[in-house]
Amino acid sequence: MVEAGLKVRVDAAGNLIGRLDGADPNLGPIAIGSHSDTVQGGGRFDGIAGVIAGIAVARVLGQNGGLEHPLEVIDFLAEEPSDFGLSCIGSRGMAGLLDEGMLAMASPDGGLLRDALRQVGGDPEALSSAVRQDLAAFIEMHIEQGPVLEARGLDIGVVSSIVGIRRIEIVFEGVAAHAGTAPMDLRQDAAFAGALALVAVRELAEALASEGPEYFVATVGILEVKPGGSNVVPNLCRLVIDARSSDRTMTDRFEAGINEASHDAAKRARVNRSAFKTLSDGFPASCSEGIREAIRAAAQTLGLSAIDIASGAGHDAAFIAQVCPAGMIFIPCLRGMSHTPDEWSTREQLAAGAAVMLQAVLSIDSTGAYFSSSPGFTQL
Repeated sequence: MVEAGLKVRVDAAGNLIGRLDGADPNLGPIAIGSHSDTVQGGGRFDGIAGVIAGIAVARVLGQNGGLEHPLEVIDFLAEEPSDFGLSCIGSRGMAGLLDEGMLAMASPDGGLLRDALRQVGGDPEALSSAVRQDLAAFIEMHIEQGPVLEARGLDIGVVSSIVGIRRIEIVFEGVAAHAGTAPMDLRQDAAFAGALALVAVRELAEALASEGPEYFVATVGILEVKPGGSNVVPNLCRLVIDARSSDRTMTDRFEAGINEASHDAAKRARVNRSAFKTLSDGFPASCSEGIREAIRAAAQTLGLSAIDIASGAGHDAAFIAQVCPAGMIFIPCLRGMSHTPDEWSTREQLAAGAAVMLQAVLSIDSTGAYFSSSPGFTQL
């Protein structure tokens, strides 16, 4: 960011922000960017492609006189689920949605999110200073993380909506017993209750997904059984459910259904359901129609094909949409793979996404005539 001529700072929510001043200091900044963290065993494109493209756009603009608006490139802190059980930490903070309960979340080693935030340059005591109400617009470029663009031979996805993500924890507690001597009809098997709940998650999610046209999926991505011996009846089972939908009422219906189903599972397994709680909750977001139109027009100007597409993955843009008009640009990725080292997009696909972002920023700024005959591929 410094090499691109940006003024760099870390805000109280731990976001890395590079700023290019605009000709009119009274205008709100146009923000672009994404996140640089990845999941364990993840790839090289999820998130970071949008940050690098943002820096490239800022460099080009700085070399050509800048904008009327200030431009900010943002690398949001911890977009992926963290050790504290919370995702989108930086963008939550920027939207004013990082609360005291979240700051008190603990990692497996007992560390608190509040302290970890300080360690990366944030300030949990001054989070209000990170809340932005001055942004004019936000655009995030990201790999699709799905197969649609590649399968249809399309260059650009114009994101219409971003799912809301709710993570729910269920804990069952039973009684440990010898696997050989405890009769089946007398067991208090916590893993049995967990298995029943897992099946209920799948069946209810399938039923909701089949209703259409709204998007709904649910996954049990964490399943812990203790004490974990092959010859011991488990006395504890913990599940973490990831439920995603473009319609919040569907997520509410799902949670109510799983609440009832897990009660029934505990009763059938003769165990105690000791916890049923929401770990995190993100609202679904609709992308700004004005920004979507700017992205479509940019793709057309550059001779690139584009399609409207909903995002089944969560993104920082969903939280920033709470404070300013926001939109997203998807580029294709190989076989739709993501969260894997096999993640891949080509130089040409990355350049196309960055060029569309540049043109869209110029359109929003409305002072980019000097780029009208030069799309930006060469400069980028």
